[in-house]
Amino acid sequence: MGLKKNPNLELKRSNTLYFFVGMTVILLLAYMALEWKTYYPVSEWEIGQVDPKVLFEETPPVTIQKLPPPPKIQAPPVIEIAEDDEDIIETIIESTEPNQNTEIPSVDDIDVAEDDIPDTVIFSAIENAPVFPGCEVISDEDEKKACFQEMMQKHIRKYFDYPEVAQEMGLQGRVNVVFTIQKDGSIGDVKMRGPHEILETEAARIISKLPKMIPGKQRGTPVKVPFSIPITFKLQ
Repeated sequence: MGLKKNPNLELKRSNTLYFFVGMTVILLLAYMALEWKTYYPVSEWEIGQVDPKVLFEETPPVTIQKLPPPPKIQAPPVIEIAEDDEDIIETIIESTEPNQNTEIPSVDDIDVAEDDIPDTVIFSAIENAPVFPGCEVISDEDEKKACFQEMMQKHIRKYFDYPEVAQEMGLQGRVNVVFTIQKDGSIGDVKMRGPHEILETEAARIISKLPKMIPGKQRGTPVKVPFSIPITFKLQ
C-alpha cells in the first residue's frame, strides 16, 4: 500500500489566491505612492496672507508749495465802429475772344520773331558745309562735304612729316584732332589728344597750315562748324 499526501498540506492549492492578494496589495501601494501629496511649509508672516489693514500707514511729509500769482485781468478791447466804405466801381472785364467786331491788324503791326539759329552746327548736320579751297565749283551739298574731307586728307599727306625724335623713340599711334571753322572761315579752337606730346605738336603744325575757307552757313547765316579728323603716325 503506497503513501498518500494529506490534501490539507498541499502547497499549490492556494497559489491563485495568494497571487491575487499580492497583486491587490501592490496595486494599492502603487496608487498610494502616486496620489501622495506634499506641501511646502507656510510661513505665518507670508506677505500674501498678511491683512493690509494691519500694515503700518506711512504719513506723507508736509511740503509747502508756492502757488503762482493769479493772472491779471485784461480790460476788454475797445470796439471801434468803422465808417462806411465809399462806393466801389466795379471794373468790367471785357472778353479777349475775337468776334465779328474785332479789328484785324495789318501785317506791319505784327512782330515777327527772329529765327533761332544756333551759333555752332556740327559738320554732318549743317545745311551749307564749309568749302575747302578748290571745291567751290561743286553745287551738290553732299558732294561738297565729300570734297572737303578729300581735300583735308590731301592736305595732311602734303604737310605730313614724321618727327625724327619720335622715330628714334619708337613713338607711333593716332592723334585725334578737333578744330572749328569760324564764321569768317579761319581755323580756331584746335584741340588734340594723342599718345605723346611730340606727335600732338606735329599734328598741330599740320592743322596750322590749313588755308582760309568759305564758312559754313545755316539758313543763310554764317555759323561755327567743328570738325574732327584723326592723324595716324605709324612706323614702317
